[in-house]
Amino acid sequence: MANPEYGEITRNGLWSNNPALVQLLGLCPLLAVTGSVVNAIGLGLATTGVLICSNLAVSLVRRQMPEAVRLPASVMIIATFVTCAELLMKAFTYELYLVLGIFIPLIVTNCTILGRADAFASKNPVLPSLVDGFMMGVGFTAVLIVIGAIREVLGQGTLFADMDLLFWPSAKEWVIPVLGADYPGFLAAVLPPGAFLVAGLLIAAKNAIDAGIERRRSQQVRIVPGAKRVRTTGKIT
Repeated sequence: MANPEYGEITRNGLWSNNPALVQLLGLCPLLAVTGSVVNAIGLGLATTGVLICSNLAVSLVRRQMPEAVRLPASVMIIATFVTCAELLMKAFTYELYLVLGIFIPLIVTNCTILGRADAFASKNPVLPSLVDGFMMGVGFTAVLIVIGAIREVLGQGTLFADMDLLFWPSAKEWVIPVLGADYPGFLAAVLPPGAFLVAGLLIAAKNAIDAGIERRRSQQVRIVPGAKRVRTTGKIT
C-alpha cells in the first residue's frame, strides 16, 4: 500500500474521519466519563497512548503476521498496552483511575484502536502508522475534552475542577467558577442524557460546517465566458 500523505492523515484524524464525530466509535466511554474535563483528559491520554503503541507494534510485525491470525493478534497487542496504561494510572494517578473505573480496561474493546490497527497499521510502514495513531488519538481526545468542558460548565458551573487528580496538587487551584459560586447546577448535563445531547450537537455542528465548506467550493466553480463545447466526429487514431 502506498504511503498516504501526512497532511491527509492529519485531516482524517482531526476532522474528516474523526473517530468520535464521523466514525462514531468508542461512544461508550465518550458518553460515560466525560462529566468533567479531567476525566476526559485522563481517558483521552490513555486511549492515545494505546493507539500509538498498538499501531507501532502492529506495523512492525505486519509482514510476519499471517492473515488468519491478524485480528486476534492485534487484540492481544492492544490488550498488552491497555494493561500497561492501567498499571501506570494505578501507580501515578490512582484516584483518577478509581473515577474512570472499568472504562480503562474497556479500552481494549474500543473499535477505534482495533480499526486503526487492522485497517491502517497492518498495511503501512511504521512512521505513517505512528502519525495515524497520534492524530486519531488527538482527534478523539479533543472531542472528549470539548464534551467534558460543556458538561462540566452546565452541570457544575465550573471548569478544570479536580485537575489535581491528574496533575500535581497545586492544580487544584486551576478551577474556574464560570457561572459563579451560587450556580445551582444542571443535573441532566452530567447524566448520560446530557452526554447524548452534547455529542449530538457537536456532530450536527461539524456536519453544518462541512456543508458550508462544500457549498462555498461549489460556488467557486465558474463557467468561462465565451467557452463553447466542441463536437468531435470521426475516428481518433
